[in-house]
Amino acid sequence: MNLEQFITELLSGNLVVLALVALIVVAIFKGVKIVPQSEKYVVERLGRLQKVLGPGINFVVPFLDVVRHRISILERQLPSASQDAITADNVLVQVETSVFYRITEPEKTVYRIRDVDAAIATTVAGIVRSGIGRMELDEVQSNRQELIAQIKVQVEDAVDDWGIEVTRAEILDVNLDEATREAMLQQLNAERARRAQVTEAEGSKRAVELNADAELYSAEQAAKARRISADAEAYATEVVAAAIKTNGIEAAQYQVALKQVEALSLMGKGDGNQTILLPSSAIEAFGEAFNLLKGKS
Repeated sequence: MNLEQFITELLSGNLVVLALVALIVVAIFKGVKIVPQSEKYVVERLGRLQKVLGPGINFVVPFLDVVRHRISILERQLPSASQDAITADNVLVQVETSVFYRITEPEKTVYRIRDVDAAIATTVAGIVRSGIGRMELDEVQSNRQELIAQIKVQVEDAVDDWGIEVTRAEILDVNLDEATREAMLQQLNAERARRAQVTEAEGSKRAVELNADAELYSAEQAAKARRISADAEAYATEVVAAAIKTNGIEAAQYQVALKQVEALSLMGKGDGNQTILLPSSAIEAFGEAFNLLKGKS
């Protein structure tokens, strides 16, 4: 064997070894799959679903098993969508919604639905129209949270066969057409005017009631004063009557004389120099009062 033949045989053997090594490397590369934490891989064997690979290191049969779909399992948000709906009281509203979801079973999603976002958006639109159609406008505005919870439950039931979990559903806004908005504004202004009139009427009524209470209180106080004055006069009359009964006519004369003296005393206390003319009967009254006083002493 010459040198040329030996080199040829050696090279042929090395090529076979190199080919085997290369085949082993390729087999390892194809048989080992490292899946990121945020994804799942759908593996097919000869065109049929074989298994789903979770995050981490996974092993498949080289050259037979092929990764057909790499599915993100992160939460997704559908683009905000608006759809028209008619309430139970025949009011046209435009509802803006948003839905958050994530894929939990990729083998269902990739083989049962083609466009996930479009399918969910269509489902949400139908559920929103149906839910609002059973509610009046006031209920839509006041029971928004209840409507959101209802939409979420119904969407979850509808997309369950697609391997999807609806994490959140939101009603971002409920808009009215221009005619309905103007009618509601007029109704609101009318209600405000009515409340203002009611408040004013209640204020006037309260003022009348307070004025009547004040007049009643004043009348009660005047009546009480008159009653006290009458009681005092009655008491004085009783005292005088008792004195007359006990001391006779002298006691009455004594009281009259005292009243005359008190009146003259008040006249004498006036401003300036005053001359007081006394009738003879007054002098006699003074004398009688003096005699009575002497008799009392």
